[in-house]
Amino acid sequence: MFERPEGIENCRIWIDGCFDFAHHGHAGAMLQARQLGKELYVGVHSDEEILANKGPCVMRLDERMTAVDACKWSTKAIPDAPYVTDPKVMDEYGCKYVVHGDDITTDANGEDTYQTVKDLGKFVVVKRTPNISTTDLVGRMLLMSKNHHYPDLNLDKNWQKLVNEGDNLDRFTRYATDETGLKPGSVVYVNTPQELKLIVAPKATTDSDSTKYVYIDGGFDLFHPGHIEVLRLVHQRAQQLGAKVIVGIHDDLTVNKYKGLNYPIMNIFERSLCVLQCRFVDGIVLNAPYEPTKEFLGRIGNVIKVYHGPTEVDETVYDGVRGEGKGEEAKGMFETLPKHKYDHMSTEFIVDRVLQNKAVYVERQKKKGWKAEMEKVLEANERNKKQQE
Repeated sequence: MFERPEGIENCRIWIDGCFDFAHHGHAGAMLQARQLGKELYVGVHSDEEILANKGPCVMRLDERMTAVDACKWSTKAIPDAPYVTDPKVMDEYGCKYVVHGDDITTDANGEDTYQTVKDLGKFVVVKRTPNISTTDLVGRMLLMSKNHHYPDLNLDKNWQKLVNEGDNLDRFTRYATDETGLKPGSVVYVNTPQELKLIVAPKATTDSDSTKYVYIDGGFDLFHPGHIEVLRLVHQRAQQLGAKVIVGIHDDLTVNKYKGLNYPIMNIFERSLCVLQCRFVDGIVLNAPYEPTKEFLGRIGNVIKVYHGPTEVDETVYDGVRGEGKGEEAKGMFETLPKHKYDHMSTEFIVDRVLQNKAVYVERQKKKGWKAEMEKVLEANERNKKQQE
């Protein structure tokens, strides 16, 4: 019913949404939309529009805009996009088609938010990313569940499961593509006790032996503006040094050891896709050690700098890459990044937002359930209409 139109590859594409939490489902939609056309404009709904049609959002508009801007497949983020997609707004930005997942989104009245553009033949369907949504993540916070965590990735059977389970390898490969979504881009490694294993190869370069790298590691849970701003600063420094940015991502057991409770809220597969989609990243290392050593960094290649954000960390963690003596000599390869506009933000900060408004978000979850039932009816009607054509 919504076939991909001829010549769409030469068009500017529109996609819109709440983009509450920068999870890999949002990135997957932007990736597929970007693959269809030459540019991607992303409409981001206002806090007020989301509240009226869906319930309260966790992340503020400026925070959600920061996340969309950081996605490498987004050409431009548009704030205050209407909740019900308006072809006039699309025309204003020169977008011929709107892309959305193969599910139905409804407004406060239970009506399809894309019905107008569907009727105009401007609607194109892509596959919705399964098993992840803002609703799922809020649910994990409210229920304090841990069954989404991966077991010890230092065991061969477990890291192989992470890489090869279901369509995981295909997802790693797709999220590692360049800004067009069509060509190889970022590199993906998994760190094992024996070696650094290449999972997804980067785009080919002629001088790979002389490539310089900078490194930063962390949990990157609920990938948020604090993470994004740190990666932007690292990317900025890497460009000045003529280097590429490699991000080490700690496994679920390590994050849980230091954070406790049911952290991480996102498992390592989900967190790694969030980092991979970021335009400031050239590669990732799954199961990165909590304490980076020169031996480990040597596995990556010529790492010239190791960074850490302005958040507090045990000083001994980076002893292996810290220099000796005083002044500049004491820094060695290691450098702490300066404070930034989102340095107050952390995973715990976001979870606190949800838990402090628990009653409101429980009601939001119920409302989402009611909307889901309405959306199932509309989807069934749409399938029947398609069969009759």
